[in-house]
Amino acid sequence: MAFRVAIQMDPIESVDIDADSTFVLALEAQRRGHRLYHYLPQDLSFYRGRVVARARTLKVRRQKGDHFLLGPPEELDLATMDIVLMRQDPPFDMAYITATHLLEHIHPKTLVVNDPVEVRNAPEKLFVAHFPELMPPTLITTDRAQIDAFRDEHKDIIIKPLYGNGGAGVFHVDPEDDNLSALLEVFTQLFREPIVVQAYLPEVRDGDKRIILVDGKAAGVIKRIPAAGEARANLHVGGRAEKDTLTPRDREICEAIGPELKRRGLVFVGIDVIGNYLTEINVTSPTGLQEIDRFDNVSLESELWDAFEERRHASSS
Repeated sequence: MAFRVAIQMDPIESVDIDADSTFVLALEAQRRGHRLYHYLPQDLSFYRGRVVARARTLKVRRQKGDHFLLGPPEELDLATMDIVLMRQDPPFDMAYITATHLLEHIHPKTLVVNDPVEVRNAPEKLFVAHFPELMPPTLITTDRAQIDAFRDEHKDIIIKPLYGNGGAGVFHVDPEDDNLSALLEVFTQLFREPIVVQAYLPEVRDGDKRIILVDGKAAGVIKRIPAAGEARANLHVGGRAEKDTLTPRDREICEAIGPELKRRGLVFVGIDVIGNYLTEINVTSPTGLQEIDRFDNVSLESELWDAFEERRHASSS
């Protein structure tokens, strides 16, 4: 059965077709015969009870420099879509949150992936706090005395913004580092929210894991290796991807969080694991599909579309 699918994402012109997860999701949807539309988050509007987007039909192909074809702009009533993929990149700011409020008006009659209410309720560095037994020692605060006490206890720490993404603003502060006060001053100037302070996990030097879960089940994994001199393994800041496998601890983590992800309608999730610890649960615009596909000779985008279609059929029955 062919579906009408709208993809809310960043400009299609700028995607890296060899790495972008949304691109392969679009390719797979097109292969299945679904009709695609593309629009930007700022193209959303709400008027007289309708959620509309200034959208264009979309066709994609794996050809560098010529990977998409957009039709003319048209006003698209999103309630007439079968599925909307919410795939724009963070930051998870008020614009992002507003988009979830607007899309909430059409879900679940139109299936929004991931569920916009649950995306709003699951910021990656806060949602993970619902599973404290899986986390490294973590403090979320604005209180300097609490930060100093945490550092006295754990010595080697990481500080990062609560709503940061892609490894931006992540700092390793070792026991001899005297820059903590200056860093906290900068954080206070840049952010109104609390900051995240975590015990430093030396295993990150050997890489962290990005594990993809499809409707609550572990589907694939890659290891991300930090560049020389880096404490961050994010691919956005120079980390490189390597083939990896799931350990018993990885599976234990996935089995612990999977039922809750499924219950919340978080169909496409990417978690970050360092050593034996779960550090983040990414529900906004997870990445890693193409890297896992290449290393494991699989098609995670096909598994995801099976899950999307199953959910769409269930919501319309």
